[in-house]
Amino acid sequence: MAKQPRILIIDGQGGRIGSRLVTLLKEQCPHGVLTAVGTNSMATASMIKAGAESAATGENAVVVNARRADVIVGPIGIVIADALLGEITPAMAVAVGQSAAEKILIPVNRCENQVVGVENLPVSDLLNRAVEMIRQLTENTNSRD
Repeated sequence: MAKQPRILIIDGQGGRIGSRLVTLLKEQCPHGVLTAVGTNSMATASMIKAGAESAATGENAVVVNARRADVIVGPIGIVIADALLGEITPAMAVAVGQSAAEKILIPVNRCENQVVGVENLPVSDLLNRAVEMIRQLTENTNSRD
């Protein structure tokens, strides 16, 4: 039996990006095991409401789950210390950056971080592109097992 890919969704602030990712991934990557980690309880609650199978909150949850994930997805700030208005601690950014997981980063140009050369697309388009990348990655992972 093929291993189910472990997909880690990380988000902060109100959890809007994370909750939308959970919804899209449940629809388009039903073979993935989704874990949502919020940098605060409101973000976590939003992702739980969207249907995440498991969820946790805070720095240690990011560190632990980043080690276990096959794919990590979230706004680009999850790899930048002090991003998301200070919600991303240096330990969180290091854990995501050092994880062996494939990282799918949503290029949200906010919070004093600008990504040069990225189209200025609506967040919904960016999320759809990210989910398609994850779907392709996780399907390829399943076919290799």
